Amino acid sequence: MALFTLRRNLCHFSDFRINGALGALKNQPVHHVHKAIRGHLYPWFFCSLQPGPFRVRFHHACCKKFHSENGNDLRPVGEPVFPPVQDWDSFEQNLEHMDEQVFYRRLNNCTSPEEVLGFISTLQTLPDRMAAGALQRICELGEKDGDERLPKEIIDNPVFQALCVQFEQEPSNLSNTGLVTALQALTLLCVDPQSSLLLTLVAECQHRVKTGGLEVHSLCVLAESLLKLEGPGCATLDLIINQLQREKLEDFTPEDIVALYRILQACPEKVDQHQTFLNKINSFSLSIVYTLSPKSISQMLTALVVLDQTHALPLVIKLAKYVVRHIPHFTDKEFGKVLEAFIYFGHHDRFFITALEQHVVSLCLTLDPKIVSKVMEYCNRKRILSKPILNAVAEMFVCHSEKFSPSQISELIEPFGKLNYLPPNASALFRKLEDILFTHFNSFPPKTLLRLLHSCSLIECHPVNFMGKIFSPYFLQKLQGEESYLDRLSLAQLTQLLLTSILECPFYKGPKLLPKYQVKSFLTPCCSLETPVDFHLYKYVMFGLIDLLGARSYFASKVLTPYYYTIDVEIKLDEEGFVLPFTFHEDVHKRVALCIDGPKRFCLNSKHLLGKEAIKQRHLRLLGYQVVQIPYYDIETLKSKLELVEYLQRKLFSQNAGICW
Repeated sequence: MALFTLRRNLCHFSDFRINGALGALKNQPVHHVHKAIRGHLYPWFFCSLQPGPFRVRFHHACCKKFHSENGNDLRPVGEPVFPPVQDWDSFEQNLEHMDEQVFYRRLNNCTSPEEVLGFISTLQTLPDRMAAGALQRICELGEKDGDERLPKEIIDNPVFQALCVQFEQEPSNLSNTGLVTALQALTLLCVDPQSSLLLTLVAECQHRVKTGGLEVHSLCVLAESLLKLEGPGCATLDLIINQLQREKLEDFTPEDIVALYRILQACPEKVDQHQTFLNKINSFSLSIVYTLSPKSISQMLTALVVLDQTHALPLVIKLAKYVVRHIPHFTDKEFGKVLEAFIYFGHHDRFFITALEQHVVSLCLTLDPKIVSKVMEYCNRKRILSKPILNAVAEMFVCHSEKFSPSQISELIEPFGKLNYLPPNASALFRKLEDILFTHFNSFPPKTLLRLLHSCSLIECHPVNFMGKIFSPYFLQKLQGEESYLDRLSLAQLTQLLLTSILECPFYKGPKLLPKYQVKSFLTPCCSLETPVDFHLYKYVMFGLIDLLGARSYFASKVLTPYYYTIDVEIKLDEEGFVLPFTFHEDVHKRVALCIDGPKRFCLNSKHLLGKEAIKQRHLRLLGYQVVQIPYYDIETLKSKLELVEYLQRKLFSQNAGICW
């Protein structure tokens, strides 16, 4: 392990050695140090010393964090970095007597690069791994400032200069930890990849990889640094992954396992090549989930999504168990990734939904709009009718609608339509929405606007004031964009809005949708406004109907009406109430539409119809059909065919006393 001496021989490059390197500033003025080092250091960070913008950008890095606890207080940020010469002795501390944990605790308590430099300038000696940790902390804090470069005063600081120069001089004497941590720190900055500093560190790292001199943790840190510097095509990266595959997973810390997922995530095109290794990692990770931080859980779930590990559901389920415990501790970005993963893997459970409800309700007025949108997307995609969440979001939108972008507004409102739910403040909610649309109608992307208005119509909040606009040729042209034709889903939504205007808004006298934009059926394989009938449920009911009516010829199946809807079962009646064979087209006095509703036509784990099924049944009644609903939860309670026939007789004859067959 190399040892950096902090206050001797800083003035002359010939004196920079691993043993006695970051020299003392006690006997030399700062400007003398600047002259000796500045010309050597500036090319690493700047393309020119002339005034003007720097060509320095920050990389986002997944770096190892030194976790801190409450430690010793540091002096305020505003104090000078270097104490007066006469005070040096009072600041001297020998790191041999300072616990390493105390060092990192104090380092993490620093809130600015200047404070880090001020802290380490008080130390007489500094092991290279700690010097690398200090360099990393400086770069992390510089990145957090939001600028795209380290401030010039940090680059000019002699301690920072000495840290950088020292790592370039004799890298072979550095410890593995010091070497890879220094390289990791520099990847936070857009240092010129061809600079002597980076080339020296990378060359030494490559040498140690080829000779097998790096342990598991150093290999993981190095792999992530190389990904940032050279991308997934780096040849050394393949060598590192091959070495990691030969290691026992029991030798990996939980942080190393998460880093391994991040490394493989950066190479999704090679997932087939590494699938066997991934299978082992997925199985092993089950044993370490309980040790993971919220950040690590989020990163692991994200990697599983990117790597398409749909067969790793046991790991997803176990991660979800601990997500429930950590919900209040995720950052907005981390929690957004968790929700994306749950959407991708189709995961839901009552414990998570309960915890999510508590989180949203308690923070509804302060949550980030992106998170609110993601929560609503999750409920929408998984058909989760959570009244506490929907009510809280509706209240938040009414109070803080200005925080939401047009796309986020659509993501907030669409679930109300899909889940067929009106919150208690529905009048205020849709009044606010209408005001926004009147003011910012042209700010909404055409497809987003169409989805939004269509969702409103599902719950009988008809957008009458905007129908004329969306049926206009100008809007339809914008909706089509540069495509040669309008997509099937948009045409179906426009057609259903037209039908809604005719059946439910007879007072609407504005423009109508031209016939060439109208679809023939709402039921299509890829983008349907109807849910296909559950095949097994349909077959079971069909046999019961045959026994009840006497023959298969007395009812028709999957009938496409002239009004775009497809009826699961249609029964025709004459004027006297007799059941007619389905082939008869004359003397039909009444039509009975049986809606055989399977679980997918309802909100998740509930008896609440989805919006698209509710509007279908509503429209069929307005069109003159007698709608008879046959829900799956009724059928599941029947124990024999006789009970089924009796059930169907009650459903049909209780509403049609005159039916005969």
